[in-house]
Amino acid sequence: MSVVKAETSTAHFRDVERIGFIGTGSMGRPMIVKLLQAGYQVDVCDIDPAAAKHVLEKGARWHDIPRDAARDCGIVITCLPLPKDVFDNMTGEQGALAGMPPGSVWIDTSTTDYHNTIEIARRAAPIGVNSLEAPVSNLSHMGVDFANVSFFVGGPPEVYARCEMVFQIMGAVSFHIGDIGQGQSVKLLTNLLFYAAAVASGNALCQSVREGVPAQQAWRKFAGSSANSVAIEQFVPFLLDGSYDRSCTLEITVKDMSLTVQLADELGVGLPVGRAVEKCYSEAGRKFDRYDGHLRVVELAQAALGVRLQVPGYRAPSKYGADRVHPPDQEFLTDSFGRIKPKRMHVFPLDDVPLSNGQIRLLDSLERELTHVNRLILDEAFNLGRGMGLSDALISNVITWSVGASAWSDRHARQYVNEQVLDSVTELAPPRATVPHLINRYLKDLS
Repeated sequence: MSVVKAETSTAHFRDVERIGFIGTGSMGRPMIVKLLQAGYQVDVCDIDPAAAKHVLEKGARWHDIPRDAARDCGIVITCLPLPKDVFDNMTGEQGALAGMPPGSVWIDTSTTDYHNTIEIARRAAPIGVNSLEAPVSNLSHMGVDFANVSFFVGGPPEVYARCEMVFQIMGAVSFHIGDIGQGQSVKLLTNLLFYAAAVASGNALCQSVREGVPAQQAWRKFAGSSANSVAIEQFVPFLLDGSYDRSCTLEITVKDMSLTVQLADELGVGLPVGRAVEKCYSEAGRKFDRYDGHLRVVELAQAALGVRLQVPGYRAPSKYGADRVHPPDQEFLTDSFGRIKPKRMHVFPLDDVPLSNGQIRLLDSLERELTHVNRLILDEAFNLGRGMGLSDALISNVITWSVGASAWSDRHARQYVNEQVLDSVTELAPPRATVPHLINRYLKDLS
């Protein structure tokens, strides 16, 4: 395993001058800007020319078809929503492969089906094009906005070494995972952790509100406890302002969880919690518009309990929430692991209310349940990674530097590496085999 952390300096060495970039959406645009700032010439293409407006103003060059954007480029990067999008943009007479010279490198930063990546790499090899998969995980909400992302790279190590500096420019840390296929699989592992925490925390908030606890009070309780996770701390505010997080669509999360279950089936991994989470997202995908924000999945629990999590007058401090003109993040915090996140102030127009003993007990119980979900899903993530043949040390590092990190994983992931029995931890009972209450409560309504 190779781990490369980005340096703050923009000085770099490179053996390519031009980079082709296909996909100028919210994930791709900030990476393109970083490459331009580092001195690369970047040629771009996108199905939606309007999406490229920002990077064109920064100096990128527009092309109508992928083949022309890739022509004579040393590296071509794809950053696209769905597996079909990647395949269509890379193959065929107008695809990027038709313009890429021998010795160049294709890097796919999309989260896609690894079979798709392998097939494109198979087509690239006879024309001398090297391939790397490098799906991206945010280290904070929309970390791509300030290059705060990790790359999970699969492919030949010598090709990865050639492209290390490009990864450093575009993000915070990169891992060489192994062969093509393993990078995508690891990304699904980290997404599994995040999506489970998102569903469970949303459901916990719904139960709190039903019992008269203001949503912002319940959120602060969970975010300041052993139940905390990236999902709770940085994404739940988009439930509280009713935006459901515009940075990622429900379509993407439905796709990701479907791919995760498919991977578990291939590896023969049980994944009971993960499968229940996938069922929630699948149902949300059927009920709501595919272009809705990904947190729309929590609407299932809101409808079942007859509650609304939106706090009147509150707007999450992000342009991806209800306030579309919120300024970019200016202040940042660094935690004990070296991970960076925005320093955000949450202003709730509603005052807190005194809580009854029953409400306090409910919040304490939900905190324990959320912590238990984080524990169970971490077990499943390790089982999935082991099924891929990955070492526990690599799995632990990947989780720590991903959107799937939680207070539980930060405290206990290293114990997996040392093969210690987690039952020695006294704050929780030994894990149960059943799907936890916070996720399976609504499954009977989805049958």
